[in-house]
Parts: sequence; structure tokens; C-alpha cells
Amino acid sequence: MKKIFATVLGCLMVLASSASAEVNASKAEAFVKDVTAEGIEDIINANIPQAEKDARFSNLFNRALDLDFIGQFVLGRNWRTSTPAQREEFIKVYRQLNVSTWSKRFDEFKGKKFIFQGTSPSNSKGQIFVNSVVPMEQGEPAKVVWRVREKNGEYKVVDIIIENVSLAITARNEYTAFIKNNPGGVDALIANLKSKI
Repeated sequence: MKKIFATVLGCLMVLASSASAEVNASKAEAFVKDVTAEGIEDIINANIPQAEKDARFSNLFNRALDLDFIGQFVLGRNWRTSTPAQREEFIKVYRQLNVSTWSKRFDEFKGKKFIFQGTSPSNSKGQIFVNSVVPMEQGEPAKVVWRVREKNGEYKVVDIIIENVSLAITARNEYTAFIKNNPGGVDALIANLKSKI
């Protein structure tokens, strides 16, 4: 009986350790540190024309974020009922909109510095949260949490949570409501996003 108990306990310990080691926390945090450092040093603080900043930001954004994964998430259940052509067009437009939007908003971090505070486990397989704060001129530091996904040894950001507001979930709720209230469905959403680029 003791042997059986020891064997079961050993198996449980192995499973627990493999689950906790699913995503390398130090590598995930180092990845986000590199992304923010590149963004601040090579883009925000660089003395270059805005067009060059936009190009550099687009390159960083497309490398650091898994926009295909995020795009599928934000379209929600409508992804399953969309045609392959609609999915492809939505991802393309969603990518363009985010690059355009965040390229302009990134300057808000000029003169700021991300202070990293370790990681937190995620209930989603292959994902982990990287915690950081950004000191502000007034008030408390802004809390910025990065949801990082690891796949085949490659790390990508799949959500940014600023002051407890998830950008991905906010977009998902907005797009779901838009499609629900618009007879044009996904095609109308795509047209609407194009108009914002």
C-alpha cells in the first residue's frame, strides 16, 4: 500500500512540476523587457522622423504580438461562423488598425520607464502574466500586465492589461456588440475598422 501511495504521489509531483514549468517565467519576463526597451530606446526617444518611427513601431508590433491569435480571440464566436475570406480580411484590417493606433499612442510613454515585478500564472495553457508598473508624474504608478503566450519556444504578447482593463477583452466586447446590432455582420465590422485606419 505504501509503494502504491508513493508511486501515485511521485506521479502527481511530476505532473505538478511539468505544469508549473510549462512557460519559462524568466524568459517570458526577459522577452517583455526587451520589447519595452526597444520601444522606448529605438522608437520613442529616437531623434528620427515620424515616418521612420511608424515603420520601426510596425516592425516591433508585428514581431512582438501574436496578432493572428489576438484577432481570432477578439472576433469571438463570430470567428467560427466567418468565411475564410472574412477571417483573412479581418486579421489584415485588425493588424493595420492596431499598428496605426498604437504607433501614435506609444509616445505617451516618452520619458517613462517600465518597472517589472515578476510573473503570475495563467489558467490558459502555454500562457503567463508578466507584471509591470510605470511611474507617473502624479498619483500612483500605472499597472501594466502583459499576457504572454509561449509556442514552440517563441514568446508573443497576446494581451495588455492596463489598470485592470484588458485591451483584448474590451475589443472583443465592442466587436461582438457591433456585429449583433448591425445586419451587415462581420463585413460591416471590417468596413467600420477600415474607416478608422
